[in-house]
Order: sequence, then C-alpha cells, then structure tokens
Amino acid sequence: MTASVNVRPINVALVGYGYAGRVFHAPLIRATPGLNLHTVVSSRPEAVHADLPDVRVVPDVEAVIADRSLGVMVIATPNHLHASLTRRAIEADMAVVVDKPFTLTFDEAWDLQDLIRERGGFITVFHNRAWDADYLTIRQLIREKRLGRITRFESHFSRFRPQVRDRWRERPGPGAGIWYDLGPHLVQQALNFMGRPIALTADIATVRPGGGADDWFHVVMRFEGERRAILHADMTSTSDLRFVVESDTGGFVKHGLDPQEDALKAGVVPGSPGWGVDPRPGVLTTIDEQGRRVEEIVQGPPGDYLALYRGVQETWLGYCDSIPEYMRPVPLYQAVEVMDVIETGLISARERREVVLED
Repeated sequence: MTASVNVRPINVALVGYGYAGRVFHAPLIRATPGLNLHTVVSSRPEAVHADLPDVRVVPDVEAVIADRSLGVMVIATPNHLHASLTRRAIEADMAVVVDKPFTLTFDEAWDLQDLIRERGGFITVFHNRAWDADYLTIRQLIREKRLGRITRFESHFSRFRPQVRDRWRERPGPGAGIWYDLGPHLVQQALNFMGRPIALTADIATVRPGGGADDWFHVVMRFEGERRAILHADMTSTSDLRFVVESDTGGFVKHGLDPQEDALKAGVVPGSPGWGVDPRPGVLTTIDEQGRRVEEIVQGPPGDYLALYRGVQETWLGYCDSIPEYMRPVPLYQAVEVMDVIETGLISARERREVVLED
C-alpha cells in the first residue's frame, strides 16, 4: 500500500518561531503533501505573519493542547523546554516532532520513552542531518559493500564564527552550547554506522573570548574491536573537512557541508529542481589487485530533509512499510541513546577521563 489515498491533510502546530522553526520546520512542513501548517505558537505574531500570513498564531501552547483538530506538534523551542512540551503533547494524544536534542538528560528521554510505550503514539526527533547528501552517500556505499567494516569514523562540523552572538544558544544556561547543538547530529551518525560505544572521552570547551557556552568539542568514542569514532565541532575553525570513513576495503573523505540549510536560509522551496545536490562530492579510495590506489569521485543521492516529514505523514497514515528503512524518521530508541552519549560526554569532560557506558 502507498500513501496515494486521498485523505484530509494533517493539521500541524509549530511551537517556536526562532531560527529552527522559521528556517527549517515551517518550510519543510509546508512543502510536504498531506501536512498543513495550521498554527504557530509565538510571542511575535507580526514576524510569523510576515512570512506566513495564512497561519493562525497563538501566544502559548495551551491553545494547541485544547485544539482537537491538531494532530502533530512540532517543538522548535529552546532546548530546556523540549521534555516538558513533549510530555504535554503525548498526554494530549498528539504525534510529536521535537527538534534535537530530544531532552537535556538521559533520564528525561528514558521517561518519555516509557510514557509513549504506555500510552501509544508517535515521536521522532529532528535529526535532519540523517538526510544530508554526504551522509546518505556513505549509507549507500555501505549498502553497496563498497565500504566494508568501518574501523574509523570521523564526523566534523566546523564554522568560523569568532564573534559571540547574542542568542540563547551562546549564552550561559541549560541546554546551550555546541555540544547540545551539533553534538546530537554527530552522535546519531556515529551510532548509525558503528553501533553502541563501549566508552568515550570528551573534551568540551569555551574558546572564544566572552563566550558564555561551550563552542568547541572533540570526542573519541571507543567500540569493540578497537574501532573508533571521532566527533569534532568548532566555532573558530576555517577547516571544511566533514567526513572521514576508513574501512577494511577502502576509505571515503568528504569536504564541505550539505547545501540544504543554505538553500532554506535563501528561501528556496524544498524539493525544487536541484534540491540537495551536493556541489562537492566526496572521494572513495580503494586499492586494486595490483596494490595501486584508485580514487573515485562519488556523486551520491541528493540530500532530502523533506524525507523526515514525509515519513511523519506516512507513519501517521500507517504506510510505514512503503518507506525504505534508511529514509524513515529517526526511531525513538536511538534518540534516547543519543542523549545517553550526550550526558556521558558531559561527565567525561567535567571529570577529564574516559567514561564507560553502561549496557
């Protein structure tokens, strides 16, 4: 069965209209057939209506909880509100898309997982980088067995922003900082390719003058068989290295970021011609039968952030079997495991030691 059946659109409420809500969620929801961006929760109705004149704007989440015509709540608020708002949505029998990080602590994530198992329903976390073009290319190379058993996985996400900006992510406070902002993306990618780590060592720091939250991290995750994942993010680097993947059959190196975020910021409609096509494809290096290096530029599939919301819509309608496994929304158990690693990283950085993850 496919999702071609004519059904009424699912009304969606977007809670928060800051950077994530405005740049990512609103355009992606509106570009997804079967979803209707019905309501936005914001204290700045004029800003919302400047972009979305046909959308209802309400000042708080109570109006969303009371409106039974709404089926999905998308949470794009500051991070410390994620857990409480997700609980409210579950208790109101709404499906939930919550921006990463899922919660601030592992215990919060675990409790919400227990709640959804008890009550039923649907949650996914907006790990949109699982639909970056380069990430999908690595997944394709693994499926095609052009990359073998991964021995080292590096995921880098660096930007050169030496000046601290006046926004909540860069001010002191719960859930602020680059480890909570970019860490969940990089952790989720490592878990997908490597499985659960045995232990990790994290160095998390604030290196910019006047910085109120961490803006640099370097994390080494250790896995069975002496395999490693290296996760690095930096707000003071001009490096554009993105991925290094080494396997027992060859390696893949990628520079430059997926183009979808810049396209969204520029107002390009998601799914437009050329959407998500990587302008700087990576290089696969293998060794031929004569022992010579063979380098191949690999233009993989285009990035597809819309896949997450298509997955939400099809899961709602019960058509999940029609979605390829690698294109489905991030499962809840993995979002919980991401928070386990995030919290373990904070302990490691604070205590300056390797920390073993419990089974």
